Amino acid sequence: MTSRCSGRSVEMVNREPDMNTRRDFLKGAGATTGIVFCSCGLRDAAWAQQGGGGQRLPVMVNGKRVKTIDVHAHCRFREAVALMGDEASRVLSQTRGAQEQFIVIEERLKGMDAQAIDMEVLSINPFWYRKDRDTAAQIVKVQNEKLAELCASRPDRFAAFASLALQYPDLAVQQLETAMKTQGLRGAAIGGSVLGEDFSEAKFHPVWAKAEELGAVLFIHPQSTPELARRFKGNGWLANTIGNPLDTTIALQHLIFEGTLDRFPGLKIIAAHGGGYLASYAARSDHACFVSPQNCNPEIKLKKKPTEYLNQLYFDALVFTPRGAPPPRGASGREPSHAWQRPSDPLGAASGGPRLRHGNPDR
Repeated sequence: MTSRCSGRSVEMVNREPDMNTRRDFLKGAGATTGIVFCSCGLRDAAWAQQGGGGQRLPVMVNGKRVKTIDVHAHCRFREAVALMGDEASRVLSQTRGAQEQFIVIEERLKGMDAQAIDMEVLSINPFWYRKDRDTAAQIVKVQNEKLAELCASRPDRFAAFASLALQYPDLAVQQLETAMKTQGLRGAAIGGSVLGEDFSEAKFHPVWAKAEELGAVLFIHPQSTPELARRFKGNGWLANTIGNPLDTTIALQHLIFEGTLDRFPGLKIIAAHGGGYLASYAARSDHACFVSPQNCNPEIKLKKKPTEYLNQLYFDALVFTPRGAPPPRGASGREPSHAWQRPSDPLGAASGGPRLRHGNPDR
């Protein structure tokens, strides 16, 4: 049984430049997939606007069969949620259409077929960062074992990012090594911070060192910014529509400006929600410490411009194509709704280099 949620579908567009980099990355991230199904609340709206229809497998681009991989597909397990005790009810999704929290795998596969998704790389949004060491360890153990079991049962359709008890970095290092070396998982899903502790802090360095050593993919998924809860009140679900991309933005900016990406240049990071606001405000980062040097640590000397670090990152991005709008070029009439673009092309505007895309990258 699995928890209901949706993900992000991405389409591999075959282009020659820099394709080896993409293939190497997908060997780590998307070679197989994994577990419970939940959404961030956006995919259902796009799906509803299309009338519940959409393209079915196989997906063809320029007459060629392409493989679609959903790298942003959430899931949960009953046994792990139950370990939260009195807090278990807070873990379950409150989004519309999520009343049926757990569904059988075959139903999920039918949904993937209907949405033209060949494979999903499943992840579980961290809900255990406040738990004590033993409880967090048990939750992670249950989830990673079940993710591995599911992936092994359908390696053609599922792969997974492991869970980590990041509030205990030494434990997280062990969990990541086990996940990669013995459980066949492809990396780890982590929050935007650990209860407000940013990933650039030295205590987390052993985890990033291990991830770099193992070639593990780190999928950074936000958990909103609770510090702004008062301002998020009112209509619009602002904790999600603003809070989530903001959380991703803050996480990435700290990794850049605190020198973490210099220290661990081999990290493979996917930033959820298109990297938040980083892409649209990227150029502002390049002059930040020149405009306001009193707020920058002179001991941290970055090896390159802040915007150049975007080339070390991968982004999943929602690019919504309004109903009735012309399909993207080369999509053979298909109107997909999500994009995962090359880090060198975070806005989908450049024409060079390959990218995994959905939506309208030309606007």
